[in-house]
Amino acid sequence: MRNPLDYPLLVAVIAFFLMWFAAWVGRRLSRRRSDLTEEIRTDFGVVQAATLTLLGLIIGFSFSMATGRYDLRKTYEEAEANAIGTEYVRADLLPAADGARLRALLTQYTDLRIGFYRTRSPQVLQQINLDTARVQGELWAAASKPAVAQPSPVIALAVGGMNDVLNSQGYTQAAWWNRIPVAAWGLMFAIATFSNALVGYGARGMEWRLFMVLPLVVAISFFLIADIDSPRGGVIKVRPQNLVSLRAGLGAE
Repeated sequence: MRNPLDYPLLVAVIAFFLMWFAAWVGRRLSRRRSDLTEEIRTDFGVVQAATLTLLGLIIGFSFSMATGRYDLRKTYEEAEANAIGTEYVRADLLPAADGARLRALLTQYTDLRIGFYRTRSPQVLQQINLDTARVQGELWAAASKPAVAQPSPVIALAVGGMNDVLNSQGYTQAAWWNRIPVAAWGLMFAIATFSNALVGYGARGMEWRLFMVLPLVVAISFFLIADIDSPRGGVIKVRPQNLVSLRAGLGAE
């Protein structure tokens, strides 16, 4: 089952209707009570402004967290391409047969890594992960066997490069798992709901269309944050441009 936060449009729709309903409830509650006096309204305005400011800060911090994670995923994609490209060149340090085997496996591995970045299907992703683990084992065997048979500093360079290839995949996977905590989303929704309720409660005969402004703005903000934070959902994705460029240089094998 996929994370609901992987559907930014769904997050935006839920946020909009929840915020609008909170504003409507606040307005209904204010009509059942006597109008706020000017003194009370002054204090109410301070509380309302502080709550809205806190909401803006939390949305800003969450957006910063999402963009930081997105940039980290892009950085690791570049690192993966560099590690694979370096190891492909270092395959020449191995015996001819072992080097050819290693280059063929690296080409296959690059295709799997490109598929990892592009797919959105959980079933396809599961198969890619299984194939990636299998090819990683074959890559390590192809690099380590010559080193065991003929240990030398030159062959050790190829083994070290293979270690970088395997580590870069692990760093990438960790970055894709690193998302904005669900608790932070819950806090944002709670404060946004309370803020809209305060806006509705403190309104003086505001037209119903104006009650849609703040919920719409909050919903768009939530949509953008969820879109950036979701590696496989929405329209903003990390594209494997470095891996694709590397694959074109490796040629069809």
